[in-house]
Amino acid sequence: MPKGFYFLIGAQFASGLADNALLILGIYFLNEQGYPGWWAPLLKFSLTLAYVLLASFVGPFSDAFPKNRLMAYMNALKMVGVLLLLLGVQPMFAFALIGLAASVYAPSKYGLATESVEPRLLVRANGWLEASVVLSAVFGIALGGALTGLTESGVASEFAELFSFASGVLVETQTLPAMALVLCVYITAAALNFGLRPMQRRAVMVPLTWHSIRWSAFWKTNLRLWRDPLGGVSLYVTTLYWGVGAVMQFAVLLWAEQTLKLTLKSGAYLQALVALGVILGAFLAGRSFKLHSARQSLPWGLLLAVLLPVMVWVTEVWLAIPLLLCAGLAGGMLLVPMNSLLQHRGMQVLSSGRSIAVQGFNENMSVLVMLGVYSGLLAFGVSLSWIMLMFAAVLIAGIAPLCLLLWRQVR
Repeated sequence: MPKGFYFLIGAQFASGLADNALLILGIYFLNEQGYPGWWAPLLKFSLTLAYVLLASFVGPFSDAFPKNRLMAYMNALKMVGVLLLLLGVQPMFAFALIGLAASVYAPSKYGLATESVEPRLLVRANGWLEASVVLSAVFGIALGGALTGLTESGVASEFAELFSFASGVLVETQTLPAMALVLCVYITAAALNFGLRPMQRRAVMVPLTWHSIRWSAFWKTNLRLWRDPLGGVSLYVTTLYWGVGAVMQFAVLLWAEQTLKLTLKSGAYLQALVALGVILGAFLAGRSFKLHSARQSLPWGLLLAVLLPVMVWVTEVWLAIPLLLCAGLAGGMLLVPMNSLLQHRGMQVLSSGRSIAVQGFNENMSVLVMLGVYSGLLAFGVSLSWIMLMFAAVLIAGIAPLCLLLWRQVR
């Protein structure tokens, strides 16, 4: 791999670490401020909204500027979102601003990875990148859980005196020292972005024009990728996966609280177990699949669907640990080959930034829809067992026909 690629991995890890810790702290912040429990998934909804609303803009915008600088500016914008949260702005708005920065950051990150390596190394590069993304999720979730644990124990209050000068400006919250630490991590990520070394292949800047950001132009690029035989299949699978995965992220926390009788801190650690499984799956997928054989990873999606309803029936922590690791492993084995195939075909059919924007639009539209359904079902009192059965059925119905088609082609 080019040396600049590893700077990209480091910058992505730091930014993802702060993002995931902030989400856990945001859930604690909502509980502290007296919001109902079904508001927690709406934090993720707010983070994801910009991916859909700005889908026609972020791809051309990413292609029009140096991607490393753009990523640094977006980390600075995330810091502004955290400050607005502490200033008492409505949490959904503050997280929506952070999501706006993340929506521009994503095509820059994946576009930079696609431009930096040869096609023959793209699966391995995606393995590195996805491992970085998920590893940042593991440590970010664990960091968020540890910070909430310190806040609940009152240890963080000892550091609150350092921020006494802002007592009349910032909202009253025990999470203030933890939020300050998150801001420091974002500063580190921005510094790493500015320190990215030149890649082996020089990227071509595509000028930003009004025609390139119109929704009509974006919709045409969206249809072009959907109609591509390989691009359409991989986009369909990743879209379905991310929607179900977003629901699983919050379902694990609720399951840990209701069934396993654990705190938010311990539930966050269970989330981290899923992420560890995804890292293992990404590692194995990078060595088991090539671009031409990426579709052979589809049966792993069926295994993931089977594990979802089994999860909520487990009442012992010692059984939950291997189950969550297996669920993460199945997700990593499915996601990395499909994501690599999608990025490769997207760069051939469109461009790196535009293809990632199309991918982000579809995947995050799925996240919005499924999180909206999940929050609505919780608000109406539907049990978690029935919710997970419903989402498992959706995943099976989506993946099984593709597996059958693959089996027929292999025969």
